Amino acid sequence: MRFLLLAAALLCAAPADAQDRKRDRAGEFDYYVLSLSWSPSWCAQEKGRDDAGQCDPGRALGFTVHGLWPQHEQGWPSDCRTDARDPSRRETRQMANLMGSGGLAWYQWKKHGRCSGLSAHDYFATMREAAERVHLPDVLQRLSRDVTLPADVVEAAFLETNPAMTRDGITVTCRDRALQEVRICLTRDLEPRACAPDSRRDCRGSIQMPAPR
Repeated sequence: MRFLLLAAALLCAAPADAQDRKRDRAGEFDYYVLSLSWSPSWCAQEKGRDDAGQCDPGRALGFTVHGLWPQHEQGWPSDCRTDARDPSRRETRQMANLMGSGGLAWYQWKKHGRCSGLSAHDYFATMREAAERVHLPDVLQRLSRDVTLPADVVEAAFLETNPAMTRDGITVTCRDRALQEVRICLTRDLEPRACAPDSRRDCRGSIQMPAPR
């Protein structure tokens, strides 16, 4: 009797396991999220202060690309298996001008890029193209002093600079009441689209924006 119950439990669990594996297959996703990190907030954190690549004094970075993330309409794949070779150190170093450091480029490839179904070269090229299609608001990029402002103002600045975007297609996130990221949802062809409900987690109220240094 116990054997029959165990067998039944295993049979019931199999479809769910298979579904989980299917959701993490390289190339099987619905859209992208382009995540733009506010570098001064990252560098003000304990981990960021040890990031010599991104947070060296004088770099004065504003928005950098955190990653380009394949998404499902509900949830997202990660750490997918792929036959694509990993990027070389040279390839990851070449992403430092966009992402702040080559180490982040490697991490993003490992966790998210492998799920794109692209080669490392094409994934990084797609990330660059996605970033080029998004116009950064000058008023934020040229910030000369620390400010506190409503999170809605950051969102509105992006919407004004990118008329094709909608409020449902952009999310502003914060950590410890400081601007963390601006996340922009894009189709697989890199056109603006609405984010799925589980990607809409806007920060509310006023947030701090430390100035680039």
